[in-house]
Amino acid sequence: MNPNKWVRRVHRWMSMAFTASFVVVTVVVLTQEEPAEWVYLSPLLPLALLFFTGLYLFVLPYTRRWRGGRRVAHAE
Repeated sequence: MNPNKWVRRVHRWMSMAFTASFVVVTVVVLTQEEPAEWVYLSPLLPLALLFFTGLYLFVLPYTRRWRGGRRVAHAE
């Protein structure tokens, strides 16, 4: 599998994990009076992975230009 496709897939799944953990934390904070400290920190791991994969995906088009231009598929 192409590494770029793998990073995109990880980024997509981490966005879903972050959204789910954020919803869970919001529900816990609204329903409990004093939630544990780790509840607030639980979305940070998916958020960190989202940051690094998003940064990679953001820089990817610029590195292609530096390495030799665009790759255009020719239909022959």
